[in-house]
Amino acid sequence: MAEDNTYESMLCVKPEVHVYRIPPRASNRGYRAADWKLDEPAWSGRMKITAKGKMAFIKLEDKNTGELFAQAPVEQYPGCVVEAVTDSSRYFVIRIEDGNGRHAFIGLGFADRGDSFDFNVALQDHFKWVKQEGELAKLEASQSAAPKLDLSFKEGQTIKISIGNIKKKDAGGAKARPMGGGLLPPPPGAKAGGVMPPPGGQQTVAAVQSNTASLLDFGSSVPAAQPSSDVWGDFTSAGSNSSKDAVKSGWVQFS
Repeated sequence: MAEDNTYESMLCVKPEVHVYRIPPRASNRGYRAADWKLDEPAWSGRMKITAKGKMAFIKLEDKNTGELFAQAPVEQYPGCVVEAVTDSSRYFVIRIEDGNGRHAFIGLGFADRGDSFDFNVALQDHFKWVKQEGELAKLEASQSAAPKLDLSFKEGQTIKISIGNIKKKDAGGAKARPMGGGLLPPPPGAKAGGVMPPPGGQQTVAAVQSNTASLLDFGSSVPAAQPSSDVWGDFTSAGSNSSKDAVKSGWVQFS
């Protein structure tokens, strides 16, 4: 974010603060609020913290008219412009300036600890942002100074991509499953679409051959008709009767 000197943002506003005259520092241990006349503040009014670019400004104004009483420009925090006392969290020592190069140190006190906490956090957050902006600017400067990596294709340059381990699907899709229904496959010796002959087929052929031979034997007597188990049935009995008549008459008939 570029610095804009014309834009001023508001960081914190407290409607009531107190200003104290402070004695010179007696030692390097820091200031103590107990040395001030806390029950006799030199001034009371409103405090604002504003920011313009990287700078922060602590402004003390009249709560009724808004007239500026004093101002403390802050370049960094913590620093020499704002210093906390050693014996309380509600009092600070700030260095104010009049714009002509003159400065003075005054005591600043808050009636509530929450107000002093907000004052402290507002300054910390602003200068934390200033630090991050500075680091980002340095990073951008270093990246712009470094040579850029050119990953574009040159004229006539090609690229080859090898994709492995890809299985082709069957053209016919999934294999058709055999129809169910509980039917067993045919035995190995059977023909497709045929019906196996019954086990008694050979006996039937033998019976037909024996009956045919009996018809060709003219001289022998043919037994009476057999039960329905004989495949020739009435044909055999008819042939037998005709043979007997032929013998009696002396003629041979061929049937």
